[in-house]
Amino acid sequence: MKKLFGIIFIFTFLHANNVYADEIKFKFKNPSFSGQGTGAHYLTIENQEKSRRDKIKNDIEEALRRAEREDANSTINKFIRNLESRIYSQISKGLVDSMFCDPATVVECTGATSGSFSIEGNTVSYVVTTNADGLEVIVMTIVDPDGTITTIEIPIGIGQISGG
Repeated sequence: MKKLFGIIFIFTFLHANNVYADEIKFKFKNPSFSGQGTGAHYLTIENQEKSRRDKIKNDIEEALRRAEREDANSTINKFIRNLESRIYSQISKGLVDSMFCDPATVVECTGATSGSFSIEGNTVSYVVTTNADGLEVIVMTIVDPDGTITTIEIPIGIGQISGG
């Protein structure tokens, strides 16, 4: 057995010169520690953080819009919008009846040729006059709270549909 052990030892010693070795090198794979590729690494982290912030911001904005829609569609708000619409409709009807009044056909006609009123900071005035073409028209002037003036010229008696 000693002989066999000696042969194995000699055989191993003779082949030991064929064994190669290198120094052990340790490198961090994470660019934050190694310094290699840190710019791209930091950019990736920044993009991920920005994406998260944007998603949170968009989620909050969407929740606010959803809450506003739900509030606007509540029963009381629908009622208020409907009531406002009917009130404005009556105001408009009264204004149109006053502007286009024909005393010969309308019993409640006052025959007013001008008027004005204010609504939500806007001043609306009208006057019945004859334009340069000789047509009778209503000139309506609307002045916004910021001073913007809009003028509308409405012909009287043109394009009316009669019930005959």
